[in-house]
Amino acid sequence: MKKPANLLYGVNENPSLGVTIVLGFQHIFTMAAAFVLPVIIVRSLGGSHDLAKSMISLSMIAAAIGTFLQTLKRGSLGCGYLCPEHPGPSYLSASLMAANTGQVSLVFGMTLIAGVFEVVISRVMHRLRSLFPTEVVGVVVTMVGVSLVPTSVSQLFGVCGADQISTAGECTTGLATLAIMVSLNVWGKGKLRLFCVLIAMVAGYVLSYCFGILTNTQFSRLSIEPLIALPDITHVGWSFDARFLIPFLVAALSSTLKSVGDITTCQKINDAEWKRPDLESIGGGILVDGLSAISGGLLGGMGQSTASGSVGLSIATGATSRRIGFTVAGILLFMAFVPKLAAIFAIMPMPVIGALMVFVASFMIVTGIQIMASRMIDSRKTFIIGFSMIFGLSVELFPSLYAGIHPVIKPMFTSSLALGTISAVVLNFLFRMGISKSETTELDPGEIFTDKIFKFMQSQGAVWGMRQEIIYRATSAVNEVMESLSSLCRVDGKVQARVSFDEFNLDIVLSYRGELMTFPEVRPLQSDLIEDDRNFIKLSGFLVRQQVDQISTRIEDGHCSIALHFDH
Repeated sequence: MKKPANLLYGVNENPSLGVTIVLGFQHIFTMAAAFVLPVIIVRSLGGSHDLAKSMISLSMIAAAIGTFLQTLKRGSLGCGYLCPEHPGPSYLSASLMAANTGQVSLVFGMTLIAGVFEVVISRVMHRLRSLFPTEVVGVVVTMVGVSLVPTSVSQLFGVCGADQISTAGECTTGLATLAIMVSLNVWGKGKLRLFCVLIAMVAGYVLSYCFGILTNTQFSRLSIEPLIALPDITHVGWSFDARFLIPFLVAALSSTLKSVGDITTCQKINDAEWKRPDLESIGGGILVDGLSAISGGLLGGMGQSTASGSVGLSIATGATSRRIGFTVAGILLFMAFVPKLAAIFAIMPMPVIGALMVFVASFMIVTGIQIMASRMIDSRKTFIIGFSMIFGLSVELFPSLYAGIHPVIKPMFTSSLALGTISAVVLNFLFRMGISKSETTELDPGEIFTDKIFKFMQSQGAVWGMRQEIIYRATSAVNEVMESLSSLCRVDGKVQARVSFDEFNLDIVLSYRGELMTFPEVRPLQSDLIEDDRNFIKLSGFLVRQQVDQISTRIEDGHCSIALHFDH
């Protein structure tokens, strides 16, 4: 990997211990909102405050295990990037259904099965490359950011749940917190940029207290929490119900697709020469995602998923070091046994949470657009991207539209991320029908062929989703060969150009009858060109060789073949 210029600490670099700890706490702040999900589940079934605290602590332990394994990268285990785990929103809908039917034991049992299903998916990810081309992954990453918008914007102005009234203090706190984050990130240098989120959140807490959003009563709760306590596991048990199998498998699939987007984003932001998703790394990440869900079910917590907000924070701060990932895992584990520390995050004001989510969502959305724009887009890909985003957004814009969906498949329609990403995968599968892996055209050396070459490569590049850079190189190389064949070589008849493509290779074979063109590795001297005009063929061949990754020629009974290969 080539480290991008905007990264302060790349994946293989180690910031100092102090900087690492502070950055680790920034990620914990970013992930804090996800630990409210177990509380929502417990409250839905009328559970006690102690049960909610236990589920949070045990979910933190599962998240710590997953974050450590995700960062570690040993063999096929983990993605090897800063991509922490936390309670997955994808599991919320199915977990609520299970909790209201069979209490928390059913949630834990079905989460176990969902985790096993995700582990199975991870083992075949490398065979599913055709289902995850770049435009689909770009849609997933974009929808990850878009899915944060409704909640983040409402919380930014202090509107959430039963509280539907925004006060001047909440608006001021949210906007001021966001403004500080953005200002330090855009104009700040060094540690000011690194710690922009933490500085802004401290300011947000202070403003929240000044405006009465945080009260003395809330702070008094911190004092009654014990400093150290073991999580209560008396509620842990497991039960199973076949009726909830499909909802939990759909939740696992949604979590998988979200993780594909998160890990792809990690790959892209850590490599200035990123070309395509590395499915081997993604498979390792999904394996840990599944193991994290299994850990959540076994321990008595919630299903886990990669933390999209944390990935967005990495982009914003320019710090993606693995050491930060290990630190996040350590802090999560520590917090699981220190209720007083965890309570600080539990009272985080809504406007502060909203500002943070708006901040990180911006980076996720733009990264997704960049991934989609890295390939040529034809009408098929236009519909894949457009339809997926339209139907995904419809969940947020018209929630009542899907109110009558059968409970078995309802998890697919509970978020813009789930519906948008599943739509992208399905549409990609349908639109791939009828796409040939190779195409042939004929070029006449005696006619004007430049426009024909350009239009042919542009149209096929769009259909196949090629990178513009490769299309330009291939067009230039073929055009150079044709120029030489038409003016410097003896050619009998037309030249047949056969173009073949897969995600990794572009191969162009030019076949004709006549004189074989040569492609020297050494540039002809100027004196050689003056002495013999035929040496211009060698110069042309030398220029072509500079544009391709491999070249080979063959002649048999006057039939010539020139094979141009480009790494994609």
